[in-house]
Amino acid sequence: MKSYRFENILTMTLLIAIFSLSNNNVVGQKKQKKKYKSEVIDTLNLASSAGNYNFQLTFMKGDAYNHPTFAIWLEDMEGKLIETLFVTQYFATGIFGHADASNGTWDKNAGEAIHPAALPFWSHKRNIISRDSIYAPTPENPVSDAISGATPPGSFILNSSTHEKLPEQFRLLMEINQTWDWNDYWTNNKYPSDKYYKTSAQPSLVYEVIIGVKDADEEYKLQAIGHGHYSGKDGRLYEDLSTLSTALNIADQLKVALLNQN
Repeated sequence: MKSYRFENILTMTLLIAIFSLSNNNVVGQKKQKKKYKSEVIDTLNLASSAGNYNFQLTFMKGDAYNHPTFAIWLEDMEGKLIETLFVTQYFATGIFGHADASNGTWDKNAGEAIHPAALPFWSHKRNIISRDSIYAPTPENPVSDAISGATPPGSFILNSSTHEKLPEQFRLLMEINQTWDWNDYWTNNKYPSDKYYKTSAQPSLVYEVIIGVKDADEEYKLQAIGHGHYSGKDGRLYEDLSTLSTALNIADQLKVALLNQN
């Protein structure tokens, strides 16, 4: 009799524990959903009727998001640039509203500046050499106003469209970088003589997704595939992400939908 009661008590204890764990998981999931639902999401509308397809990219910010620089573009399966969809304004124009004042604060009157370490992977795809043989936009070689804009303060949806004909299969990429995000590997004294590294810290992070035009109206998730050169000296993709930390948390979720206009 005592053994039977003990087994019942043990069974009830296990059931209560399982129910509590399950309930906590549900609550956690609800909190995660609530996080996104309660967040203000900006909408950037660059779409037009010029192309055959519209893109809707949804960017949900991560815990490390702090006004990063980024570019979004399309390329073919051989890695050739097809079309740039969006570039943040300061980098696109080469005129920054804020910059490193070398004392741990922002200089609000920064003016012209070249930051080849910001988005080197996209800049070399763009293949326009600016002053000092650097691959980066400048005031004399800016990115078009039609595809640039201010960095959103947080999560956003970008609506854009193609102006170039798309191959049957292509890539959509995003390169993103955030100033001063040092970590244990990318320290502020790692390359003390490299002035461009100091404006980048952890190198740019590159996301990618492969899309087929026959699968229009599907939703795709972008995945991190590598990073750019730490000071922008080349346009290579460095696939080892083990040295990055907070850079991986600038974005929490990235997804895109290709919408057929026809």
